[in-house]
Amino acid sequence: MINIQVFDPSLCCSTGVCGVDVDQRLVDFSADMDWAKRNGLAIERLNLSQQPVAFAENGAVRGILERAGEAALPVILVDGQVALTGRYPTRDELARWAGLPEPAEGFNIAAAPACCGGGTKC
Repeated sequence: MINIQVFDPSLCCSTGVCGVDVDQRLVDFSADMDWAKRNGLAIERLNLSQQPVAFAENGAVRGILERAGEAALPVILVDGQVALTGRYPTRDELARWAGLPEPAEGFNIAAAPACCGGGTKC
């Protein structure tokens, strides 16, 4: 199993998905990360404002921050190697790194069966 570490910029909470003005990229990544975890991937998120020592102790991340600054965040490590900087991975990239089958297209609510039916009440 691969190990993915996400070195996030300073976020208000562990996912950055809170408050009234939420960044859609963080919402999308949170959903992709949940999908990845359900498929057996080990993903650890580290927040610069909450875990600065982890950034300082990782030589690859520290070097990127020294050369490019915080604009390079997030930094994504796959098994300790830099896989991506400056943006979050897509679900397809997570699947490819893990050797998982290509994810299905997004959920189509119009094609989903109705929750009510068959004479039962919801």
